[in-house]
Amino acid sequence: MKTTPGILAIAAIALLTASCGEKTETTVEAPAPEAADETAAATADTYPLTTCVVSGEKLGGMGEPFVINDTATTVKFCCKSCLKDFNEDPAKYIAMINDAETR
Repeated sequence: MKTTPGILAIAAIALLTASCGEKTETTVEAPAPEAADETAAATADTYPLTTCVVSGEKLGGMGEPFVINDTATTVKFCCKSCLKDFNEDPAKYIAMINDAETR
């Protein structure tokens, strides 16, 4: 029974020695949380409206605004249900946002 710990020690040393010659590094860079916050803040700061483009309700009055970015223009709504009306005539609402940007 005394030889089992010795064999285990030799096996452990052999494994450590074999793996020491191989150096593999895996680096995954995630964006810093501050950078994501700054991007969101920059978008919020440049949005030209303080009210929902569909309902006219104050953005943030019903919780976090619902935001879509799938167009060339970011659009913020007071709630997700306004998206239905927006989708019926998106050009109308985007024109309203673009008009507000030029003021």
